[in-house]
Amino acid sequence: MNEEELAFLSIRELGILLRSGEISPTKLTEFCLGRLDDVGRRLNAVVTMTEDVARREAALAEAELRAGLDRGPLHGIPYGLKDIISAAGTPTTWGAFPEQRFDQEATVTRKLRDAGAILLAKVATIELAGGMGYDNPNASISGPPGNPWHSGKWTNGSSSGPSAVVGAGAVPFAIGSDTAGSILLPAAFTGTAGLRATYGRVSRAGAMALCWTLDRLGPMCRGADDCGLVLEAIAGPDPRDRSSLTDSYRYRRPQPRREGFRFGVVAGSWDGAEPEVSANFRTSLAALAEIGTLEEVDLPDLPYDDVAEVVIGAEVYAAFDEFIAAGGTTGLTAAKAWGHRLAGAVLPAHDYIRAQRIRRVIADEFGALASRYDALLAPSLGVVASGLEEGFEYMLPGAFGPLNFAGVLSGTPTVSVLNGLGRDGLPTGIQFAGARLAENAILDAAVALETRTGTTALRPDGPHGVAVKVRVDGQVV
Repeated sequence: MNEEELAFLSIRELGILLRSGEISPTKLTEFCLGRLDDVGRRLNAVVTMTEDVARREAALAEAELRAGLDRGPLHGIPYGLKDIISAAGTPTTWGAFPEQRFDQEATVTRKLRDAGAILLAKVATIELAGGMGYDNPNASISGPPGNPWHSGKWTNGSSSGPSAVVGAGAVPFAIGSDTAGSILLPAAFTGTAGLRATYGRVSRAGAMALCWTLDRLGPMCRGADDCGLVLEAIAGPDPRDRSSLTDSYRYRRPQPRREGFRFGVVAGSWDGAEPEVSANFRTSLAALAEIGTLEEVDLPDLPYDDVAEVVIGAEVYAAFDEFIAAGGTTGLTAAKAWGHRLAGAVLPAHDYIRAQRIRRVIADEFGALASRYDALLAPSLGVVASGLEEGFEYMLPGAFGPLNFAGVLSGTPTVSVLNGLGRDGLPTGIQFAGARLAENAILDAAVALETRTGTTALRPDGPHGVAVKVRVDGQVV
């Protein structure tokens, strides 16, 4: 097996090699550290390398596996951590504060260590996870995060670093965060799989708080199956996070479903999308029709965008009121951030209360619709990745459908996976949205689609290659 093939193996495939002794955790760690230091840095996706910690954890994993101690599917698997999530002894910059450190690390970091996973790097995020507002990809402490399919294109935000390092084959998985689409949207732009699990499924203790009632942490991986394996390791109750659920979660089961699904196709969800996005979505529907039924559905006619705007505006200001009031936003790179959240200081309480009441209606009505199906389907985004020098206004017409915000506000799970290539050979994505706690249903459906269409074999240099080729100034290097 050559190095480029190794770079894109799944967690399950790597697990087989680790347990057979064909590769060791220390060798796999050195391999991934090298890729992070090379392509990861060229894409501006790496903030802090944790080489010493990684090598120590890799040596421990190697000794444990040789001794017959197996902590599960992530034992000996390297990963990256979005830089709003704390890790002991490592800066947690929030994309804006280079020297910031925390004594207590995040619960998700501890759980991954307990599962035998190996932390290699803190990876890029938009300043303060994009919560202050931004309109250009340069709003990141590490520089504008390039896309592994074309370094002159964006990864989307704010989980830009996790999506880039996974998409480039630098690490098998990374942990991102999502408030209003920051896992799903980068996954779509970079051809990776991103899972936003049910609100409360994963503890947020030790992660930057942006919107208490919306923030979620979740896996970004090479495929949906890997997302399930990682979620199983990080899910569960946590006394440090009062919003965490008491429900247990297990992804690995004797017989995951691969057929007999019932799908709801969101009506008009590809209206205004780029032609290739629409074509790839229709191709995905044809494949899904072979393993289940398709029924066109209308989402409840509710003000998703308006409610999300009020909730986010109020909660971001509450989380960062002193920083904003002191003029801290004027030190951020993004000019839009300098005054964008000041309105939160005078947002009427009755507007926030009314938005939360409507949100309850959204959760009830959307939840009732989602519970009738194994998954609701729509394109993840209506466009492919934009240029690093472009603003975001061009994406507005037809780019964002209501399914994303319906899932955001209702706290229900959604996974986005690669479903083809569009303009300029850039990835397109399809999202599977489910009912509360129905992660396994949407993951099974997404895995079934990936298996039938072979999309997980697509690589950044084209549909038939395995080598990571990063385009720099139009040249492939």
